[in-house]
Amino acid sequence: MNSHDTHPGGPDLAALAALLADGTRANFCLALLDGRAWTAIELARHAGVAASTATGHLNRLVGSGLLTQERQGRHRYVRLADPDTAELIEKLASMAPRRADPPRSLPAVNRSRALARARTCYDHLAGALGVAITEAMTDRGMLDWEQGLALTGDGTAWLAELGIALPPATRRPPVRSCLDWTERRPHLAGAVGAALCRHAFDVGWITRIGTSRAVVLTDAGKHALTDRLGPAAVET
Repeated sequence: MNSHDTHPGGPDLAALAALLADGTRANFCLALLDGRAWTAIELARHAGVAASTATGHLNRLVGSGLLTQERQGRHRYVRLADPDTAELIEKLASMAPRRADPPRSLPAVNRSRALARARTCYDHLAGALGVAITEAMTDRGMLDWEQGLALTGDGTAWLAELGIALPPATRRPPVRSCLDWTERRPHLAGAVGAALCRHAFDVGWITRIGTSRAVVLTDAGKHALTDRLGPAAVET
């Protein structure tokens, strides 16, 4: 079989790779990892391209199923299609080579450092904070990695103490390992990871930094996580 042979009806991996091979489209997908809906104008401004250029790229991403869209009045909002898509983008980012030209301006360096310290990955926590929490939960027997990642009875009880009920069963697994693109170690994803992130926002353990997906751990969050998971959970 030569390199041009194909399997009829099989997955077209090359088409997916071609979508993300464009820098602007890849930039859009990384921005949308914050879990929020963006307008074409906002994404155009973020990527530094014309609105018409952004629209063309977004049409391709929506048509491929990577993004979903909704309209409100004159505005079209887009977001990543689902958690599986977000975890795919995050995993690809973790495998991608580092850029040869790191940010040089002080604001850009600060933004990069903030994202590495703590951020949202779609709807769960990532960065050094997300990894530290995952490792602290593992050390305390709340997560078991022996036969694939699983939430233990101690983990279920700990979530209950926080007032977090286990999400109802869906196609989405309760827990999933997501390889962190800055730490190159896994952080907690899945329905439980999303519920824990939502709880952290609701009770004021974390807060967003401006409009980016970077978050900062508040004093209340430091005290709460240290008390519940030990000091290693906040050493970022």
